[in-house]
Amino acid sequence: MSRVAKNPINLGSASAALKGRVLVITGSKGTLTYQLDKRVQLSIQDGVLQFSPGDSSIEANALAGTIRANVASGVIGVLDGFKKKLLLVGVGYRANVQGKSLDLTLGFSHRVIYNIPEQITISTPTPTEIVIQGSDKQLVGQVAAEIRRYRPPEAYKGKGVRYADEKIKLKETKKK
Repeated sequence: MSRVAKNPINLGSASAALKGRVLVITGSKGTLTYQLDKRVQLSIQDGVLQFSPGDSSIEANALAGTIRANVASGVIGVLDGFKKKLLLVGVGYRANVQGKSLDLTLGFSHRVIYNIPEQITISTPTPTEIVIQGSDKQLVGQVAAEIRRYRPPEAYKGKGVRYADEKIKLKETKKK
């Protein structure tokens, strides 16, 4: 059996309900749903989730560990939430939240408007910082990657949109 799937998940103050093959996890930060594969078994007892493969196949074993890891991430998300921070580096680069859209000035001849998904909250503490928060780890990372894709950091001056913990190795300019 998968070593990851053997570990139980403690729900804490979150609640879980199994409706057919759909697992619904509810916490203070939101609700997440997971579609369970028919080759994975789930038992809920006293606020603890336990996953196991439904048969002895390699695929069932792998799926049990994968689904367990995703659900464990979801439990953390509905209790505490996830956060990513982006930095805008460059002269005149700014970000501003207007309603359900993010207005970015990134050195183009036009402004870039990014529509914020429903489950995500974006704030701009300063004009050069973007904080993305949500309960779904995958969605938070996807939104951060989509915003970064508009102007990734370039290698000579480091200008662009970068993650707060990202280190950019700058290249040396051409010498005569």
